[in-house]
Formats: sequence, structure tokens, C-alpha cells
Amino acid sequence: MSEDKRKSKMVEEQDDGKEQDNGKVKESRRDFLKKMGVAAAATVAAPAVTAATAEAVSLGETFQSHFELMSDAQKEKAVARLEKRYTEQFGKQTTVANTPAPDGVLFGYALNISKCIGCRRCVEACVRENNQSRDPAIQWIRVLKMEKGNHTFELENLDKGSPDSNALGDYGIQSGGHADKHVGLSGSAEHYYEPEQVPEDDAIYFPVQCQQCEDPACVKACPVRATFRDPNGIVVIDYNWCIGCRMCQLACPYWARRFNWGEPVLPNEDMNPKTHYFGNRPRMRGVMEKCTFCLQRVREGRYPACVEACPVGARKFGNLLDPESEVRKVLATKKVFRFKEAYNTDPKFFYYMD
Repeated sequence: MSEDKRKSKMVEEQDDGKEQDNGKVKESRRDFLKKMGVAAAATVAAPAVTAATAEAVSLGETFQSHFELMSDAQKEKAVARLEKRYTEQFGKQTTVANTPAPDGVLFGYALNISKCIGCRRCVEACVRENNQSRDPAIQWIRVLKMEKGNHTFELENLDKGSPDSNALGDYGIQSGGHADKHVGLSGSAEHYYEPEQVPEDDAIYFPVQCQQCEDPACVKACPVRATFRDPNGIVVIDYNWCIGCRMCQLACPYWARRFNWGEPVLPNEDMNPKTHYFGNRPRMRGVMEKCTFCLQRVREGRYPACVEACPVGARKFGNLLDPESEVRKVLATKKVFRFKEAYNTDPKFFYYMD
């Protein structure tokens, strides 16, 4: 065989996909690119198949636009898809409302921490109303327990402290003799407490949830604008547009956002079938969720579930633009404060004491 023919045959063998190199078989560039093309196609197809199988998300949901940017016809189709999926998934007729924000309303909340007894009925009502996962458990409201201080500063402890002595012969240099005695409230808070009964004599309770800020840090942090402030001042999330980056969770000063690391578990019998697109419709794995002031209720003129559930009337809710609303009367007659006000997020959630 001539040299030219031998080289030609070698090129053909390489183009067919294989070549010999020191006894090892190597793939040609063409064969490699072929396989890469197949792999790329599989990669593109895989998420849709996985989502459809594991999460029952249709292609329509997967590729839909931001809900607020849709036409009315597209919104109707998106809502219909969700209603069909939830009805089949939970075995009960489910509605997904798209009730618009009412005009002339700015929702606000006021909470009397001197009345709160730490019963956490608000937490339970919120979980039931808003279709939160039972396992892993997700709760939008935290009730913090703090110890009441009942000690005063005493002369006998003036020269006491820690360490008892040092090289200079002084006392109480690093901490004074009153450092371990709470005056007012303790600086620490219990997130989880299980007393035999509440309220406990030595405790004060401080519920925390989304503060519905007027200048929300979470909205600024979201790279795709999946979370935004609605016309009524409620910060909402388009769950289908959320990419799960958790930047909003990092930006929130109030630890008010929850991320679905796994597939939420919501038993069929516990599922609340009356939902809203931006409110309490069931979420999926890999998205963020938070309190929405029970948007599905308040847009219909009802109170949030936590307000109705409070047995001592510690929670007040209403229109901040209406001087006759409960929340405005609180602002006019009580000394109120806002949690972590130094962050300049301007919460519409106010705390006060009698």
C-alpha cells in the first residue's frame, strides 16, 4: 500500500470514530461532538421530565412568563393549569384566585406584646390557612420567648464581676457584678419552648413574621424580580418565577422567609383548597415563601387568619390610609415601635405595649 493510501485510510478510520494511540482507543473529535450533542439534548430535556414526574409541573408552568407581565388571557390559562393540577394532586376541587389589589388601601399590622401569651395559636392558624409544609415543617410566624428581668442594681455587687481579680488588682474589669442579672428583658430569645402552660410568669413573648416593608431589602436583592411589593404594600412572590437563589432570604433582616429544600409535604385532608396565585397556593421544591398577610383573605375584606385566631386580641389589622381603622387608632393612641428600625426598611408591622 502506498504512503498516500495509508494516510487516507488512517483519516477515514479516525473520522469513523476511533484511532489507536499506544494501544489505547481514543474518540475522534466528530464522535466526541456527537456524544456531547446527545448529552446536551438530554440535559435540556431532563429538568422538564423531572419536574413533570416529581413535581407535576406542566410545560406551560415551566415556561410561563412572570405573572404580572402576562396578558389577561395568559393569566386565565395559568390559573386554569394550576387549578387542574392542584385538584388532581390533592383530590379536592381547588380554586386559584387572581383577585386584584383593592384601590386606596395600604395594609398595616399592630401587635400588643403586653397581651401576647405565647400560645402560638396564630402559628397554627397560619399553617392551616396557608398550606405550609408539615414535613419538613415550615412556619411563617415565630414567637420568641424572652425572660423578664426582676433584679435591680445593688451596691453590694459594685466591686464584683469577672474575673474576680487580675494583674492590676482590680475587680469586675471584664464584666461587672450585675452582668448576669436581667433588668427589663434578657438579651436572648428562645425560638422553641414547650411549657406545661402559658403564659409563664417570668416570660414575655414577641411574635415575628414578614414586616411587609415599604422599602423591602428582599425585593432589591431578587435578581429576577420574582418578589415584589404589590399596590397594597404587601410583599409577594411569584413562585413559578422564583429561581431559588435565596438572595432575598439573605437580605431580609427579620428571618421572615422560608426556603423549600425538599418537596413540601401537605396531606390531602389538610390542604386548604381556596387559594390565591400570590398567596396560599401550594408551593414546590426549590422556591421561597413567606407571610402575605393572608392575601387571599384580605383582598376579599377579611382578617388574616392569625388575627382571628388570637384568643386575647393582641393583633390588630387594617388600612393605614383609613383614620377609623383599628391599626390607625393604635398608631394614634399608643407608643409604637418597629422591629430593627435601624435597617431603614420602613416596616408596616408595629409593636406596642399597654
